[in-house]
Amino acid sequence: MKKLKCFMVMGLFLLFGKEVNAQRFGYIDSGFILQKMPAYANAQAEVEKLSQSWQKEIEGMRAELEKLQKSYQAEEILLTPDMKVKRQEEINRKETELREFQRKMFGFEGSLFKRRQELIKPAQDQLFEAVEKIVRQRGLNFMFDKSGDMVMLYTDPRHDYTEFVLEELGLASKEQNTAGARPADALKDDPADVPPLPEGAVTTENPTNSNKKATPSRKATTPVKKKNN
Repeated sequence: MKKLKCFMVMGLFLLFGKEVNAQRFGYIDSGFILQKMPAYANAQAEVEKLSQSWQKEIEGMRAELEKLQKSYQAEEILLTPDMKVKRQEEINRKETELREFQRKMFGFEGSLFKRRQELIKPAQDQLFEAVEKIVRQRGLNFMFDKSGDMVMLYTDPRHDYTEFVLEELGLASKEQNTAGARPADALKDDPADVPPLPEGAVTTENPTNSNKKATPSRKATTPVKKKNN
């Protein structure tokens, strides 16, 4: 789906190349902006609280189920066939209730998913309004989302309007241009992959090589013996 959207956008640029060149466009990183919004942080905290509460309830149901299973295994030899059937049915019912509760709370479009959508919608609406204002103020025709479904293979920082949106939301930071920490798994130069420098090259360890003048080497001469007359 992401590739399809990317190809569609590329197709529009190819079909309407001249017209697109005359248009003004920009992009933002909505994920980065949302992480800085208090309303979004509060929504995430509320979702986490609900998740922990429902997870605790699931753990209680699982503990009850395990207790029934262990009890049945310990007493199975003493139970009549009818009693075994009843106990097995009770265990199966508990297993079904546990799976159904998990699906209802944490499944696709379950209660947690729906509640999260409800809680973050005000923050998303606020972000959209700020983006709309920036688009109008800057006279843009297109605004893309770097963190959206569309894959952006290259982005020119000149077209990045993320900070403008943050300013509109009152969330601009002085540290916007501060470089982040180097990732722990970042690539490092391997000295073995670096070709050797040519002989006599200037380096930080030997900066005086260029100031030395080459001195011609003297060839060893053999003494000439005189003939005796």
